[in-house]
This record gives sequence, C-alpha cells and structure tokens, in this order.
Amino acid sequence: MMEPTQSEMNILFNGKSHDLGGDMGVPMKMLPEEDQFDDPDGGLENEEFLPSEDGKKPIRFTDFEGKTSFGMSVFNLGNAIMGSGILGLAYAMANTGILLFLFLLTAVAALSSYSVHLLLKSSGIVGIRAYEQLGYRAFGTPGKMAAGIAITLQNIGAMSSYLYIVKSELPLVIQAFLKADPNSDLWYLNGNYLVIMVSAGVILPLALMKQLGYLGYTSGFSLSCMVFFLSAVIYKKFQIPCPFEEYSVNSTAAHLSLNVSSHGNEYTNNLVHEDDDSRCSPGLFTINSQTAYTIPILAFAFVCHPEVLPIYTELRNPTQKKMQKVSNISILVMYTMYFLAALFGYLTFYDNVEPELLHTYNRIDPYDTLILCVRVAVLTAVTLTVPIVLFPVRRAIQQMAFPTQSFNWLRHIAIAIILLTIINMLVIFAPNILGIFGIIGATSAPCLIFIFPAVFYIRIVPKDEEPMTSIPKILAVCFTALGVSFMVMSLSFIIIDWTTGGGHAAGGH
Repeated sequence: MMEPTQSEMNILFNGKSHDLGGDMGVPMKMLPEEDQFDDPDGGLENEEFLPSEDGKKPIRFTDFEGKTSFGMSVFNLGNAIMGSGILGLAYAMANTGILLFLFLLTAVAALSSYSVHLLLKSSGIVGIRAYEQLGYRAFGTPGKMAAGIAITLQNIGAMSSYLYIVKSELPLVIQAFLKADPNSDLWYLNGNYLVIMVSAGVILPLALMKQLGYLGYTSGFSLSCMVFFLSAVIYKKFQIPCPFEEYSVNSTAAHLSLNVSSHGNEYTNNLVHEDDDSRCSPGLFTINSQTAYTIPILAFAFVCHPEVLPIYTELRNPTQKKMQKVSNISILVMYTMYFLAALFGYLTFYDNVEPELLHTYNRIDPYDTLILCVRVAVLTAVTLTVPIVLFPVRRAIQQMAFPTQSFNWLRHIAIAIILLTIINMLVIFAPNILGIFGIIGATSAPCLIFIFPAVFYIRIVPKDEEPMTSIPKILAVCFTALGVSFMVMSLSFIIIDWTTGGGHAAGGH
C-alpha cells in the first residue's frame, strides 16, 4: 500500500483533519469498548489513545458528540432505504410468483443487513465513520477515490430518478385536481418549471442543514406518506374486481361517476371487460423473460450503505451494537412494507400489473381521488428523500477534494447548490437519464452493497484477530464473489435489454 502523506495520516484514523477550527469545543468521549481495537503490538491504531506532547488526547472522528435519537436514526435510515422502487415491486412479483419473490426479498434483505455488519465492524476497529476513509484505510488513495466516486454516481442517479418522477408525475396530478386541459400551455403544468421550484423551495433548504439528524422529522413524515400509499394499495385490493373494467378515454363525463364494479350500464360500450378469469389466480412460482430483472430491482431497493456511517456518526451514545440494531429495524420495516405493497398490488391486477403500479390504477379511473392523493404522497416521499441522499454525496466530495479542511458553511452550501443544479439540468435536458443511470446503478450499487464492505473488512480486520482461514473472512470472500457476479449479471441483462430495445434498463433505486 502506498505511503500516506501527513495530511492523509490525520484523516486515516479520525475521518477528518485535526484542524477543526471552530469545532475545537466538541466534547471528547472515550470510544465504547466494542469499538476499540486492542493491538498487542502497539501498532499505529493505538497511538490515538496516547496523550500528545501537550498532554491532551487528540480529538478523534468518533469523538463527535452525536445528538440524534435512536428513533430519528431509524427514520433517517428507513427513508434512505425507501425509494421509488416500491412502485415496481408488484410487477416484479408478477414475474416471479409469490413464493420466489418472498425468497429473493428475504435473501436480499439478509445480505444487506450482513453488509452493514461488515461496514460497522470495519469502522469500529479503526475508529472511522466515513465510507471513503475506510477505503483509504484499506487501499490508500485509490480505495478512497473508488468509494467516493461510487457513492457520488449512485446517489446522483438516485436523486435524478426521484426528481424525474417529480417532473413527470406532478404536472399530471395538478392537471387531474384542477381538471385542466392537458393541451394547455399553463406554466404550472410544465414539469421543467415544477422540478426547479420543488428543488429550490423544498429540497435545497433541507439540504443546507448542517447535520443529517435534523432531517429525522421530515424522514418520519416521508415514511408516513409511504404507509398511506401501502394502506391505499391494500384498500383498493378489496374494491377493484377481477377481471377489472378498463376506463375508456372516449367517454366524456363518465369519469365523474365511473363505478368500476358496475356492469351493463349505459357506458358499457366505453369499457373493456377482461373475460379471462384464469388471469385472476396468483402464481406461486413463475419463470419468464422478465424474471431476471427482479434481482437487480430488489437489490437496488435496499441500497442505504452510503448513509449508514453518517447516521452512525450522529447517533446519540453510539455503539456498533446500537447502530446495527438501527439498521436491522430499518431493513425489517422496509422489508415488510415492500412485501405487502408487492403482494396486494399483484393480487389486485395479477398479470395486468404494469412496471409502475400507480399507472395501472389509472387504467381504471384516472380521476380517482384516493389514487390522486396517493400520488401526491409518493411525490412528497421521494422529494423528502432527496436531501437524505444528498448528504453522503457532499461528504464524499469533501473527502475527495477537501480532505484536510474543517467545516465551512460557504463550501457546505456551495456544494449543495452545485449538485442540485447539475441534477436539475440532467433531469430537464437528458430524456433518457433513467437508462443512463441504470448502467451506473448496476455498477455502483453492487460495489456499495457487496464488494466494498467485504474487501474493506478483509483488509482492515487484523489477521491475528481473524485469519483468512476463519469463517468470517471466508464469508467475506464469498460475499465479494457474489457482488462481482451480481454486477456482471446486472450489466449483461441491461446491455441485452438495450440491444433488443426492451427499455427496462432504468432499474433505479
């Protein structure tokens, strides 16, 4: 490994420079016992616990006094996990069957929890709670840059997909509520204007918060919006008959009083009735050409790893065990919501479910008030998720470009504005942005979920504590191989899909 410079040595164990400027008043506290690494050889790690020449113990990155409660940390991590991908899970279940979907969802959730364990174990050994600095500790500057670039690309892709949803869905929601003419040139029906307004009026103020923990309240509200979405999906299962009657765009005033359960009325000619009752029975185990896409969709649905260490840093009275509990609860809650949303969405439409669940409801009644409210709730949830996802990107940029600098408000604000400006430009001017970031997601997501946590763990955990022949290290090696296989498989599916014109490459978070 290359020899670190003095400035990098400062960061090596603290995660930030000792040049703290105005942060020198941060109270110091000893590391929890489980986060300390007992080096019998008096290695470099133990130098952090020795007094300096002036008799004072150096301030460690882990001495940051976190103020975020356990519950708020669960909200923040849960919000980071919860993405727009929940809208596509019913379609994924239709292409796998209920039992195969449940098996895959359980496996991915368990692997994600294990991956977080590897990150937290590596972090606890060297007293680092920055993903990029774990990369530096393991592989020097190349490791730090690789982690920083992967986080930046993955999270910019996620934020772009969220704002792309705002751009495409918000004008339709406003149009439906106001019953406006879809062909009018009204400015508030222009998605480009709306995405800029949402970014400037909602996302930017939240992104300017100094600490991630302050977003716990908005994260809780965002999750409540998704609970509302889930409740509506369950409710609609018992309201929509199967086979369902499809709304006809040729009807004039029918949308004001359309009853999906009515048959044989004067509007029958404007409705299309599905007569194939065989389509109203669930499949338990299904294999078809679309089944392979389910694995990337599910894996991306649990990407939260760039946010784990920042949330760990700000956790009140942090310990590895406590943060693992935060992660496990967040993953379990999202696992439950994912499965219920997929199950009831699938049992409502069966093989007729579309890749975006809410679009399927539009086929029945595009003016359904409940579904319009659900779309508003989903828009609110994805909008409030953007600031959570922006924090690790800004942190990665600062770690890569300004590793020795202390906190600076001007730089903090400037990076947020520049990032949001770039993302807005991508959303407005790049119509195929989701396909582009499908490729990025297929490479950066496996790195962040599987490959990096495992290889960092292998390199950082001392061999005298866990030799390469030990079970934990062997599992980490297998985890790395799984990540590489997953990356190759995801890229292959996306490239094949692009070459055949399938258009499914935009499998975002």
